[in-house]
Amino acid sequence: QVQLVESGGGLVQSGGSLRLTCAASGRSLRPFAMAWFRQAPGKEREFVAQINWSGSDTDYADFAKGRFTISRDNNKYTVYLQMDSVKPEDTAVYSCATRSRAYTLGSTSPTSYDTWGQGTQVIVSS
Repeated sequence: QVQLVESGGGLVQSGGSLRLTCAASGRSLRPFAMAWFRQAPGKEREFVAQINWSGSDTDYADFAKGRFTISRDNNKYTVYLQMDSVKPEDTAVYSCATRSRAYTLGSTSPTSYDTWGQGTQVIVSS
């Protein structure tokens, strides 16, 4: 069973930057494909970005393109989300997730992911 733990959230001013971290632990760790999602109050969870097993292939939601960067360090079983030029509408709980035994990019639907972290809160002030 794999556990995911996010960190790095907090309060940041509009236009600022933040780096989120997702650390994986547990038995049978593998460099599975990983994704970030977010959920704002009163809204559905939405896809942010995903990365394949090696980090050579990535995919972003339109709102994240050019501002957010997903990356990974397989030596540490860690995935990052660098958030630059943040906006108040980026305020949400950000969660990382993985699809067991999936190494390539896949679905952007949260229902396709079977392992989730607890999330980290990001608040962007205007």
